[in-house]
Amino acid sequence: MTYRQIADGTAAKAATGEYPPESRMPPYSQLSALYRVSIASAQRAGRLLHVKGVVHGEPGKGVFVKGHT
Repeated sequence: MTYRQIADGTAAKAATGEYPPESRMPPYSQLSALYRVSIASAQRAGRLLHVKGVVHGEPGKGVFVKGHT
């Protein structure tokens, strides 16, 4: 599985409400275990989600799904 597939799957979960707006995303360690990839791949997927505007980070708090506009 590639980081793009992880990002696409996570974005789909956000779009369907499985990850509701402003909910905290699972930590990269959990995403890596869920998708059976390295933490680096999970982090790369997280960066792609940030660039696509699906999530936003709050230093010291975590990564959150952006609210729908």
